[in-house]
Amino acid sequence: MTHSFALYYAQKLIACESITPASGAVFDALEAMLLPLGFKVERFIAGQGDDNPAHGAPVENLFAIREGPGRHFAFAGHLDVVPPGEGWHSDPFTPQIHGDLLHGRGAVDMKGSIAAFVAALHDIPADAGTISLIITGDEEGPAIYGTRALIEHMQARGTVPDTCLVGEPTSVDRLGDMMKIGRRGSVNMWISVAGTQGHVAYPHLADNPITKLVSILAKIEAIHLDEGTDWFQPSNIEVTDLNVGNKATNVIPAKAEARLSIRFNDLQSGEALVTRIRDLVERGSGTLTAMISGEAFLTPPGELSAAIAEAVETVVGIKPEPSTTGGTSDARFLTKICPVVEFGLCNATMHKLDEAVAIADLDALAEIYRRIAMKILSA
Repeated sequence: MTHSFALYYAQKLIACESITPASGAVFDALEAMLLPLGFKVERFIAGQGDDNPAHGAPVENLFAIREGPGRHFAFAGHLDVVPPGEGWHSDPFTPQIHGDLLHGRGAVDMKGSIAAFVAALHDIPADAGTISLIITGDEEGPAIYGTRALIEHMQARGTVPDTCLVGEPTSVDRLGDMMKIGRRGSVNMWISVAGTQGHVAYPHLADNPITKLVSILAKIEAIHLDEGTDWFQPSNIEVTDLNVGNKATNVIPAKAEARLSIRFNDLQSGEALVTRIRDLVERGSGTLTAMISGEAFLTPPGELSAAIAEAVETVVGIKPEPSTTGGTSDARFLTKICPVVEFGLCNATMHKLDEAVAIADLDALAEIYRRIAMKILSA
């Protein structure tokens, strides 16, 4: 029975402190779960790290595979978690059961989902097909050396899956009410405008960069990107930071800076957005740097989403809504090699103090995952 394993595995994983980038003990724990189930486990470190904090530290990754006849179904996820913060009622890395809930950092995002999938494997015969797990220690961080490195690893060994399920917490009000069939793209931009410092009483001897930056931001704010699509909400541009750092009341500063975040649908591309904003910024005498975190993607409703919907309805009695809302995930990388859909636990407590998952949801999710895998492998 899967329910005897899901809680146990979740507790084992939560007990391993694995603040991003994760390595070591939490991967040891997962490997120990998979080896008795007939999986070949391959672990490797990607990236050497450098002085750029945006690149992060070297990352541990795990690819596990149990080969069988026919199709290849993959489950993807991450063992790293965000820092727990202060104010927990108990040690965030000591799993605690209070009533019907299991508490601990990663219970929802997403050690609980990984535990449920491993539990499901107990009831998936080895001859059902090929099953793999694509697990990184760097999803909550820069995501430079994580899933992208795992994709390169799979391509090099010739084991690219036919389809992939990402176990991110997609449910909202109750387990099974939502799955993600796509995500918007994301790009961050940094604007810098140089001026000439001077005394506010002699403005003709200075050049105020704040005035220029405000004008640039007003033009950016006036941009209307699109009205959205059948599957995506409208793209939006948001100013996320303004910085001058001027502590003097009588000095015109020498520089003003701003940061933008754009979440965009599949009517846009990251590169085109960067080009458009850069042209506007440079015409306003500023400079722009940008980092594209991922492009928008969509897996149109089809075999995988149908298998998820059937399994969810059978186990919990509701039909999941296909959605593209929310932030981004590592599915943005996996979609380049195969169809991918995200489905997992309720996300109400992810990244929060006293993160918790309903134990009954772990049991139900294990059965849902089992049914999805069997449906895809038998097709």
